[in-house]
Amino acid sequence: MRAIILAAGKGSRLNGTAGDLPKCLVRVGEMTLIERQIDSLRWSLIDEIVVVVGFGADSVRLACGPDVEYIENPIYFCTNSLYSLWLARHRLREGFIVMNSDVLFHPQLLTDLLTAAYEDALLVAYNDETTALGDEEMKVKVRGGRVVDISKEMNPAEADGENVGIVKFGAAGANLLIKKMEALVAEGNYRAWAPRAFREFAQERALHAIGTRGFPWIEIDFPEDYERAVNEILPKIKTDESVDGARALAAVTSEPV
Repeated sequence: MRAIILAAGKGSRLNGTAGDLPKCLVRVGEMTLIERQIDSLRWSLIDEIVVVVGFGADSVRLACGPDVEYIENPIYFCTNSLYSLWLARHRLREGFIVMNSDVLFHPQLLTDLLTAAYEDALLVAYNDETTALGDEEMKVKVRGGRVVDISKEMNPAEADGENVGIVKFGAAGANLLIKKMEALVAEGNYRAWAPRAFREFAQERALHAIGTRGFPWIEIDFPEDYERAVNEILPKIKTDESVDGARALAAVTSEPV
């Protein structure tokens, strides 16, 4: 399966946390955010990785290296993630996983999504007693284990959880999604988020919801998100013995585990 990382945006809401670089290049521990994503993908045996770049494209290329394919969004400043994903449509037809470049996540979330029995599935952080969804969160409504609506405009009281920003599609689903994106772009929806197409998709074909099971993750949009990512989420990920132990074993044996 191929992976698409959407990394064309500037991340201006970080208010200088990333300096003059795209927010996917903020450092979280010893690596940048996008390097962590690529590392997790490769540990999941996904070697075909496509990064959609825009703002700071040369810096992203330098960080990700030559073993990644790049697609450039030349009008990143007046488009959004739907348009960036649509630009990669010729690389999607055999099935793919797509993720936003501003998400720090526990590797088990990626494993859970990839190993789920469903061809088309989306990671959802279900509400709990600590959940406080607002205007910023991409909210998800789930019925019978399937996504029936997804948008930022949804009434939080109607939402079952939040979109993590990592989704997979099999070949049949990918081709349907391309048709949905083609129609939306043809209608001029350049500033729409990619989940707009996921919602259109879910009205015609099942898009299954995969819960996060409490594994830590965070979308980094604001300086306070970055502080939480560094001081709270990353330590939880790094101290998980199931992750560190597996990687330590791989380092000793030089074999994947």
